[in-house]
Order: sequence, then C-alpha cells, then structure tokens
Amino acid sequence: MSVGIVVFPGSNCDRDCQYAIQKVLNDAAVFIWHQEERLPTVDLLVLPGGFSYGDYLRTGAIASHSPIMRAVISYANAGGKVLGICNGFQILTESGLLPGALLRNKKMKFICKFVSVRIENTNHFFTSSCENKAVLNLPIAHAEGNYYVAPEVLARMQEKKQIVFRYCDASGVVSDASNPNGSMENIAGICNEAGNVLGMMPHPERAVDSQLGIADGIRLFHALRK
Repeated sequence: MSVGIVVFPGSNCDRDCQYAIQKVLNDAAVFIWHQEERLPTVDLLVLPGGFSYGDYLRTGAIASHSPIMRAVISYANAGGKVLGICNGFQILTESGLLPGALLRNKKMKFICKFVSVRIENTNHFFTSSCENKAVLNLPIAHAEGNYYVAPEVLARMQEKKQIVFRYCDASGVVSDASNPNGSMENIAGICNEAGNVLGMMPHPERAVDSQLGIADGIRLFHALRK
C-alpha cells in the first residue's frame, strides 16, 4: 500500500503519520507539498494535523484553496480514499468534501489531553479491524474541534451512518460530561456518504507505539491493511 501525506505550511503531524505508516504497517509514505498540482499514484491520501497557514482567517480555510486541493478533491470525487486528522478534518469541511464545520471549543480554550472515543461505524476503511462500539483511548489537541452541522443535514448523516466516532467515557457511555469541546452529538469523526472520505479530530497517529504509553491507534491503522 502506498500513502500520500499532504504537507501544508504549519503542518506538524506529517512525520507522525509517516511513522505510523512506515513503522506500524511497513508501507511506503510519501510527502506531497501543498503547491503541487498533481498527485502521485497512491492508495490513500492523508491530510495531517497541525496549524496550516497559522490558522489565519479560519482553521483550514486557506489550506482548502492550496493548489494541491484541486487534485485532492478530484481524487476524492473519483472514489479515492482520503483521511483528514484534526487540521486535516477542518480542511476537508472547508473544501466541501465533508459536511459541517469545526467551531471554537465550547470553553474557548485549546485542549490537549487523552479522551475516550467510541466507534459508531465499523464498515469503514479505518475502523474495520475494531468491534462495534469499541472504545479507544486517543489524544486530542485542538482549539476548534466543536463540530456543527445543520440539524436536517445531521439527520441525513445519521440515516446514512456517516458518524464514525463519538466522544464517550472510558466505559463507552456518551454524555455531556464526556464531550471535551461541545461538539454536536459528541461527534469526533465523520465520513462522506460514499464512505471514502473520513475526518476525525483525535490523533490515532500519536497513539501507535506502546513505548509512549498508549497504542490504541494501531487498531485503526491495521484496518487500512484489511
């Protein structure tokens, strides 16, 4: 499997994603600079976390107009698999590849901690190695992770099973207390209707090495192999 990792000015999780692909899966990962206009032949595109363009204007807004994004959008619309993590999720919503928007956290503060995340849809290229309602311990690090979408769009998303991850407590209970940022319906990650584009705020690529104390993210990356 070959993976392309798009790098924007201000990306800071591109190397983490490369480590997860190369060290966990023993697969090839190539970096794609944001000014490129064509994509190499890859099986998966990753838009990593970070602070593209310093988060000026609005998180992900400037990056969504980078030259490479025209190729990313064409790739996704043709059925290519795209994974956006944190800032990558924000870029996917700004570019229209995913519905909704990521707003400022409810308490207007940057959050950096481990959270529990429940898998809501295992029929997905990034969750197929996990059990339904499995709970993972993953880190988050964001100031704009408060997911919002119009209620009528949310209803359709629920019908189409587009909600892939929800924030929960350690036992898998979804509640206001387990919601770190005020995200609607405790949403931590979603996919498009076709299922080939996924965005999530937690960082599985930062949880793939037991030497760091937690490795729940490995289960998601192993799903890519399947």
